[in-house]
Amino acid sequence: MKTLLLTRHAKSDWGDPSVADHDRPLNERGLRDAPIMARRLRDEGIRLDHIVASTALRARTTADAYASAYGLEVADEPLLYAASARSIMSVASELPDETDVAMFVGHNPGMQYAFAELTGEFVEFPTCTVAECAADVDSWAELIERSGRFVSLRTPRS
Repeated sequence: MKTLLLTRHAKSDWGDPSVADHDRPLNERGLRDAPIMARRLRDEGIRLDHIVASTALRARTTADAYASAYGLEVADEPLLYAASARSIMSVASELPDETDVAMFVGHNPGMQYAFAELTGEFVEFPTCTVAECAADVDSWAELIERSGRFVSLRTPRS
């Protein structure tokens, strides 16, 4: 059994139009929500072995909140920036098999579409959403379209 937590970065700051999209930071709400969601998952007993994040500042900052709560390191993955569902699934297929629970922190619409591809269900992904998908596979390489099932969806407001 493999579990993939697809996470959309927390709310970002659009206040400075001169900042490149890749370099946009989190806004106040995002800086508040990311650590709260990370502690919530940890306190609910959600296990986490590995965190992979887009290299965009807002995604990496969100991932760092989870890493801090879980005592883990973040693996940067440039392919998760503006990734399609197929790219996300491809990155997942290359995870080490000793990892049972992985979190990807990235962007919409890719995260939302990857969730739909993996589970066959379409759900909304507001900022800082964590969608938990389980797949009855022994290897990440076995993940294919609709091989997963929807376990839970957590948002800062839920």
